[in-house]
Amino acid sequence: MNSHHVPQNVSDRFAFYAVKAMRWMADKFFARRYGSRAVVLETVAGVPGMVGGMLRHMRSLRRMEDDNGMIRTLLDEAENERMHLMTFIEIAQPTKYERIIVLIVQGVYFTFYALVYILSPRTAHRIVGYMEEEAVVSYGQYLKEVDEGRIKNVSAPKVAVDYWRLASDARLSDLIKVIRADEAGHRDVNHQLADANE
Repeated sequence: MNSHHVPQNVSDRFAFYAVKAMRWMADKFFARRYGSRAVVLETVAGVPGMVGGMLRHMRSLRRMEDDNGMIRTLLDEAENERMHLMTFIEIAQPTKYERIIVLIVQGVYFTFYALVYILSPRTAHRIVGYMEEEAVVSYGQYLKEVDEGRIKNVSAPKVAVDYWRLASDARLSDLIKVIRADEAGHRDVNHQLADANE
């Protein structure tokens, strides 16, 4: 589950350290409040797929050429991340304060990511690859807290049961495992896209 891409060049190092800075801020702000962390971070996680899909769509129209399915892949990724958010809203019940933070963080990140994607799609995809590496780690920590009884292993919300086709008696631990697997898939896809743009 822990697959790390070792930074190879300046672009990779920029992506790696940008993500480490974001991780440091999230750790300071949320500490062990994993449900609240998931709400805010999944709001941000839904941005790259939509931005990448939109920019690739516009490029495909401009160049009048096929994109080999990458638009759909990125938009599906954005939708999957949105479903992570819809699920954790049911679990964490974000406060008004957290909702304001979401608006600010999403606006800043959307602008940052769109600019990076326009300048260097390779770097943008590498950023997402590293973000997803961190997401896999965070969900692993969240799962450990649940497994060790520090966070109640509540029932998985209906929206999650329906989306992931989980058993009707699925618990939070089951949900975390499928979301962590999603994040690992996004990690691999984005590192591959970064490699393809070298």
